[in-house]
Amino acid sequence: MHFAFICPPFTGHVRPLGTLARELEARGHRATFVHLLDAAPVMERCDAAFAPIPAAGIGGHGGTIRAMARQTDRLCRHAPATLREIGADAVICDQLEPAGGLIAESLGLPFATVACALPVNREPSIPPPYVGWRFDPSRRGLARNRGGWRVADLMMRPVGSVIQAWCGRWGLPARRRLEDCFSPSLQIAQAVPSIDFPRSDLPPGFHYLGPFRHPEPGRVDLPSPRPLVYCSLGTTKLGGGARHFRAVAQACDDLGAALVLAHGGRLSRREAESLPGRPAVHDFVPQIDVLRHADAVVTNAGFNTVLDSLAAALPMVALPLAFEQPAIAARIARAGAGEVVAARPPLRRRLRSALQAVLTAPGYRDRARAIGEEIGAAGGVRLAADLIESALA
Repeated sequence: MHFAFICPPFTGHVRPLGTLARELEARGHRATFVHLLDAAPVMERCDAAFAPIPAAGIGGHGGTIRAMARQTDRLCRHAPATLREIGADAVICDQLEPAGGLIAESLGLPFATVACALPVNREPSIPPPYVGWRFDPSRRGLARNRGGWRVADLMMRPVGSVIQAWCGRWGLPARRRLEDCFSPSLQIAQAVPSIDFPRSDLPPGFHYLGPFRHPEPGRVDLPSPRPLVYCSLGTTKLGGGARHFRAVAQACDDLGAALVLAHGGRLSRREAESLPGRPAVHDFVPQIDVLRHADAVVTNAGFNTVLDSLAAALPMVALPLAFEQPAIAARIARAGAGEVVAARPPLRRRLRSALQAVLTAPGYRDRARAIGEEIGAAGGVRLAADLIESALA
């Protein structure tokens, strides 16, 4: 079969779906990522074919949600012709790009939905996936969640209007929300139950599978002193900046811990060389290899780093900065696998205290190890490919 992949043009979504694409290709299928032309720099990192749509639409004014709405509209407008041209037989859609499911339905193609980030399936006891609220199924908590979802729906109105318009144009049943565009037959998630809030209303075709990973090539020279802390604060422009990295380096230096820091291109050479404690500083590193040698992780609570850290049985200090990171951090705290630190002064002192806790208190590592065992048994990318072949072939 020829699978078309449609997802947001962010590394945290493209990389796991690229791993899934390679798994399907190893089984004799074809896989092609489809997106707007200006997504090429990110899409081409997935090591799979990329069919660019000759239209722009990622940037522009009006904030993240309006940019998302413009992107969805342009995908719905131009991608169907591209899918016909490449001869796609089925579609693999990311939960956070509703165009995938809409296009698949309009073309009569089978499709599966993937939650590369936190699942955004709506339930009364689950807060919106963009807030750092704790899990609270009490009457008060349920009322708070209802209010939060109302606000989320208001914020997402530009996207809902685009969804509604294309449903009308294509003669599809009326809908307005992201979750209205999910596959009715197969939804797969990189999460495992222990790193999500307890759920009771998932559809029958929903599967927690753990992270989609293949072995990573490459190694990096690591400092020899222990303990060893690994720090990654994301790959987007809203990730950590120089002050965050400096606070992490200062906290590690205060504790006598060695530090490996991956800054994703956000530190200049001068800034990197001025960090205290002489950490090993890199733009990017083979993350899974580094995690095999680390004792703890400082992360912005990006979901892929969180899953990789848990798979390596490593406790974390979460420093959420943007997007769904506060919600992921709330789940880390509930799971007992780490500490959460707010990104405000005095950051150095609070990072030092949190790092000392996760490095010395065995409960954090014990919980991380238990979740890591759950991830190891979840099935990962191979079971994802099995389910896709069974449901869509």
